Amino acid sequence: MKIKIGLRKPSLRRRIGARTSIKRQVVHRAGLKKPRGYGWVRDPKKYVYNKVYQRTTFDIFKLIKKLLKKQKK
Repeated sequence: MKIKIGLRKPSLRRRIGARTSIKRQVVHRAGLKKPRGYGWVRDPKKYVYNKVYQRTTFDIFKLIKKLLKKQKK
């Protein structure tokens, strides 16, 4: 698996899909949610990948938000 480094390319379709997926609704309604930070229990390989991905890439929207905050001060 190749890990990306740098800017993340935003995808509106994926953003909406993550919030409206059937799997997410089933897990939520069945009460199978785990507290934050327990992702390694459900899928350890995915947890490690996501941890590295989050540290090696950055989100364009968060970058813009930071820049706007600095200008307001």
